[in-house]
Amino acid sequence: MDYKVLNNGVEMPMEGFGVFQISESECERVVADAVAAGYRSIDTASSYGNEEAVGRALRTCGIGREELFITTKAYIHEMGYDRTRQAFERSLRKLQTDYLDLYLIHMPLADYYGAWRAMEELYAEGRVRAVGVCNFDEARLLDLCYNAQVRPMVNQIELHPHFQRAAEIEAMRGLGVEPEGWAPFAEGLKGMFAEPLLHEIAGKHGRTVPQVILRWNVQRGVAVIPKTVRRERMVENLAIWDFALDTDDMARIATLDKGVPSMLDLGRSAEVRRVYGYLDNPVLTTLTEK
Repeated sequence: MDYKVLNNGVEMPMEGFGVFQISESECERVVADAVAAGYRSIDTASSYGNEEAVGRALRTCGIGREELFITTKAYIHEMGYDRTRQAFERSLRKLQTDYLDLYLIHMPLADYYGAWRAMEELYAEGRVRAVGVCNFDEARLLDLCYNAQVRPMVNQIELHPHFQRAAEIEAMRGLGVEPEGWAPFAEGLKGMFAEPLLHEIAGKHGRTVPQVILRWNVQRGVAVIPKTVRRERMVENLAIWDFALDTDDMARIATLDKGVPSMLDLGRSAEVRRVYGYLDNPVLTTLTEK
């Protein structure tokens, strides 16, 4: 496993395990399996509704807290100074920990400047080792960096062969912000796993298409957080550190870039309405009341 050194010197594993859309009832078993497979970085969010299950799994996994890298996120309804401080305490309680390794603003919506002030304070207090954002485009990220006392260490964004964002990644690094790719397989949308080129490269190296996709991203210096509920896929996804794609492989994969997101486009008003509509989810309301 390689590590990415963030702009404050904290080391973040370049491959973690994501738990988006894994139910509370299944999540504890899945996270326990992931840790047993070798994952030490676990990524969740308040809006996923499974922080408590993640906390239970990590509490009983037999791995010391100092060996784990735990990430969670504050959602739109938790934006604003006071709300974010409250959300942080709620997440700590559910995760059964007294600090976070990485705390993120989930969407560049609502009062995220107030939220960032709270996160800067939490960072200064030593209650979170690193702070960052998710889904910020280049302009929003630049504006936040210009107005922040503490610059984000990470920007977690949609990154996969169909949406490669090379120029944005370069701009992030110019600001000292490291990219982390969520949904590195685009959840298999738009024929990702059927791409003939990816199959050809996988065959060349004796690997699977998911392994090629993950290896491609980490060779670009991008951390990844794949998700699966199957033990054998956990092992498969983690087995990418003993081979490398060559220059020709990387150049050919670059030709797959469609230049548009497959999953989340906050530049469209309809998408912003959809994201805000998630706040009407009664399950989310219940979770924030705990």
